[in-house]
Amino acid sequence: MVLDERNLAILALLQADADTPVGEIAGKVNMSISACSRRITQLRADGFIKANVAILDRQLVGVPVTVFVLVKAGRHAEDWIENFRQQISEIPEVLEAHRLAGTFDYIMKLALPGVEGYDHVYKQLVRRIEPLEISGHISMETLKDSTSVPLGFAARTTGGHSRRA
Repeated sequence: MVLDERNLAILALLQADADTPVGEIAGKVNMSISACSRRITQLRADGFIKANVAILDRQLVGVPVTVFVLVKAGRHAEDWIENFRQQISEIPEVLEAHRLAGTFDYIMKLALPGVEGYDHVYKQLVRRIEPLEISGHISMETLKDSTSVPLGFAARTTGGHSRRA
């Protein structure tokens, strides 16, 4: 599927609010409801839309504290990496985990009820993955929190060539 201006506009509207009625989206992108609905269905089928989720208020659900955890791998071996992946997938407080280039090998974002909750997760991590080094960093303030992907870089396919949008 080609990401033309209408598809990009549809994606932008859905990123802002996935519950936006198709009729409202169609009006904003100057399309009929059925044509807009078909495009949304195709965007899903082609994998541009991975899921629709509810973004919860972490304060209201009791996990307002964010801790970033930096990890140096105990070993740089495939079995250690797979064990790490498996173990963190079983810890619900881990919201995100990324492999890094640089001094540390991984960074994780945790959602916790309080700072003391980090000790519980820390003990699980140390027991389960045996890191070389682990370092927790408590977020004092969230300056930006977005789930929207920037669409200005979306590649368009034109005559077999990709170019920047």
